[in-house]
Amino acid sequence: MIERRSRDDLHATSGYHHVTIASPGRLAFLAGQMPMDETGTRVVGVGDLDRQVDVTVEHTLKALALAGARPEDVVRSVVYVVGGQEAAARAWHRFAESSIGAAFTSASTLLGVAALGFPDQLVELELTAALP
Repeated sequence: MIERRSRDDLHATSGYHHVTIASPGRLAFLAGQMPMDETGTRVVGVGDLDRQVDVTVEHTLKALALAGARPEDVVRSVVYVVGGQEAAARAWHRFAESSIGAAFTSASTLLGVAALGFPDQLVELELTAALP
């Protein structure tokens, strides 16, 4: 069971909860999901943040399925976005409105960074899921 909590005396959020509690059980830790092609050598959607988020969503759904999990099972997310606050907010909202949007109702961190692991990579997503 996953329980999500917030309090009125903590700051308002954009849909995530301040605390996520998972009952004892197995956890799946997804490696950073990225907008890479099937060879893992080329970034898809160079210069297009929306396309990179969409490809990352596709990969994330496959990785969750491999773990036997769904977006609703996610207990923590970390989003890395190259650029400032505007780019980070844009990526966050696109993820939250995507087919994995339920993953962003748990504890979550959004980070703007100077660079990621591959040239032209603009976004990366790490998830932890409590397996049902």
